[in-house]
Amino acid sequence: MKALFIIDMIKDFIHADGALYCGDTSWKIVPFIQGKIDEFHRSDDLVVFICDSHEEDDLEFKMFPKHSVGGTEGSEIIDELPVREKDVTVKKKRYSAFYGTNLDIILKENNVSEVAVVGVCTSICVMDTVGDLRNRDYEVTVYKKGVADFDQKAHQFALERMSNIYGAKVV
Repeated sequence: MKALFIIDMIKDFIHADGALYCGDTSWKIVPFIQGKIDEFHRSDDLVVFICDSHEEDDLEFKMFPKHSVGGTEGSEIIDELPVREKDVTVKKKRYSAFYGTNLDIILKENNVSEVAVVGVCTSICVMDTVGDLRNRDYEVTVYKKGVADFDQKAHQFALERMSNIYGAKVV
């Protein structure tokens, strides 16, 4: 089975007034992601929304402004990407979607062998999650039209690293 990871398409990152806005390029990927979600639903493959969700006093706030506090509007998935009943939502506290979550179990229980990845930020949560997927020997595809970053140099570096070092297909 295949899975689609939609990483951090939450209000604090995508809305211009969000606590940690990922820039104008983040809105441009929404229609592409909508299309991928529809494609994976039609194929009856797994759709996984991965969402930053921090405690009020998370130590990450020493590096980044306070964002995505669990239970706040900023930690909610944007309205343009509605979650369906059969979709899975994973709340994470760090860059990689695997750190401190049950994502590994979810993938094994669903016999996932291939994962497609979209979302933000390319150079942080996307890249770290892709690295952990490849360390677990999953086949990974990262869609360039489906990822965005507030830093275009870091975005390009991350795409190259995921392809050249991690061995992900970047298309």
